[in-house]
Amino acid sequence: MAATNGTTSNDDTNLVSLAERRVFSSSFRPLYDEGMQLVECAAEYLDGEGRTEAKRLSRIAATLYAAESMRLTTRLMQVASWLLLQRAANSGEMTRDQVASEKTKVHLDTASAQEGIDGWNELPEAFRDIVARSLSLQSLVRRMDEEIYGQKQDAPAKMRFGSNPVSEQITLLSTAFGGR
Repeated sequence: MAATNGTTSNDDTNLVSLAERRVFSSSFRPLYDEGMQLVECAAEYLDGEGRTEAKRLSRIAATLYAAESMRLTTRLMQVASWLLLQRAANSGEMTRDQVASEKTKVHLDTASAQEGIDGWNELPEAFRDIVARSLSLQSLVRRMDEEIYGQKQDAPAKMRFGSNPVSEQITLLSTAFGGR
């Protein structure tokens, strides 16, 4: 059973969760910075160089690029939301219980196209690198989330249909930081 002091109680033994300690201490800042820098890097790429490079792609690769760009932005929005919630708890703006409740709206399971799919190797190397970095960060955050909150999320195997991840994230961010 998770206690609010950052330890897990099991048969009178206190075990410290390394992920929990990392997220709820000053050592969280580098992870937060890495995530936000990746969001910024992806946005700059997609709005600049990526837009130019996408125009040179074959029809198959251009379609893949468009779909993967949407997955990338959704993935990074989800990770950024999780990081912002943890930062809010870390700074005392939200209680850990509030964060636990709000983070249920965050889905750390945005899949990516398979590297062997037609057109993948035609995608710009810089774009593929950003996608790989985003998947790695999502995986790390998902593992930390599972360790801290104890709820295993689905691995990124499929896209969620019937929901609007952008709308969900705007609602989540508005709830978490409504007055700011």
